[in-house]
Amino acid sequence: MDSLSPLRQIRQEQALKTLAALQARYPDPRTHLAASNAWELLVATVLAAQCTDARVNVVTPMLFQRWPTPAALAQADLEDLESVIRPTGFFHSKAKNLLGAAQRLCDVFRGEVPKTLAELVTLPGVARKTANVVLFGAYGINEGIAVDTHVKRISYRLGLTQETDPVAIERDLMLLFPQEEWGKVNHRMVSFGRDVCVARKPRCPTCTMASFCPRLTPPGKTKTKESRA
Repeated sequence: MDSLSPLRQIRQEQALKTLAALQARYPDPRTHLAASNAWELLVATVLAAQCTDARVNVVTPMLFQRWPTPAALAQADLEDLESVIRPTGFFHSKAKNLLGAAQRLCDVFRGEVPKTLAELVTLPGVARKTANVVLFGAYGINEGIAVDTHVKRISYRLGLTQETDPVAIERDLMLLFPQEEWGKVNHRMVSFGRDVCVARKPRCPTCTMASFCPRLTPPGKTKTKESRA
């Protein structure tokens, strides 16, 4: 009756448990980047690559005060832009991409951030992850799942994927989670990856997913009191 493969079935059940646990822990998930519109979110997301959201949130107020719109940034001096975003790291490439994105938005999209993934990824510095963040965060559009380091790590640890490439991971996750949850799945996994399932020393003893995490429990089994002792 069920056409799903055994592996797909296991992953589907795992995804449902994961989603329920994440929803319980983070009932109102939000982005950690400070942004008031699609343009600001796009810029902040580009700057967040290899940088903490907290540091980006310190830099962006000065940036948006000087260049509040794509049209304003498109006229910016490259070295001036580099000096402002220097604290976010990789500032040479980020400044070049932001300047190019601002110019393309003005030249092709009338200064407006587009609402499709296909159009967003034509902007310099914008790949699927950034596009998905902007689409959901600014427009509420679930066109994909943004796969960052937290989503990648947690998905692998929970047995939701065996892939290592972000695009392949995203494809697996999109098959497992309801589309209306895609954007929130990213926010929730990011928070969970920071709070509990950290990279070096995950806080397994306090994790609400410990009972079904393959890292601690073989698939198909549930921890008993004895196995937890």
